Amino acid sequence: MTDAAADLRTRWTRTLVAARQGADGPDPVPYADNLLARWAEPQRRYHTTEHLIAVLGHVDTLAAHAADPELVRLAAWFHDAVYLPDRSENEERSAGLAERALPEAGLSAEATAEVARLVRLTVTHDPAADDSNGQVLCDADLAILAAPPKAYAAYAAAVREEYGFVPEEAFRDGRAAVLRQLLRLPRLFHTPYGVHEWEEPARHNLTVELELLAAS
Repeated sequence: MTDAAADLRTRWTRTLVAARQGADGPDPVPYADNLLARWAEPQRRYHTTEHLIAVLGHVDTLAAHAADPELVRLAAWFHDAVYLPDRSENEERSAGLAERALPEAGLSAEATAEVARLVRLTVTHDPAADDSNGQVLCDADLAILAAPPKAYAAYAAAVREEYGFVPEEAFRDGRAAVLRQLLRLPRLFHTPYGVHEWEEPARHNLTVELELLAAS
């Protein structure tokens, strides 16, 4: 096992035990291993274990803004646990996985429902103004948009690799539509930290990528 996988196992165990709030439950490790196997599937190029690590790190940065950061962390683990680039129901299937696994792992019905709700929210990344958990998860998931130019270019290239089955012209049109949709949003980020630290560089990166697509 790699150091990264061992660290993720430890993080999962700590998070799940905390989210149980003293309730008994089975060994957390098999659940971690199942999720890590999913995140390492060969069809993934961007939605990989590295993305999971990054999102968990961003949740740590934003944790003070969440009503229940442990449930947000669990949602981060599940939010792309089911991922096939050619399917449109990945978030729903990921939420369904959480709804099956978490009660068995010792989580309450209420906590399980919140995790599943958060996973489904990543379809739109549009949390309500009073949804602090949703704001933290959505901001953490989209933080890559504000990465330094080299890291952002690597992200964009990995997304293209995941959609390698799509012809170039169709991909350019589809990706450009996504970028324009994002740029039309009143704001990309919702937490005070996200608005202050990530909004401006994210909009710059999206604009530059859109210009590159138009020129290619």
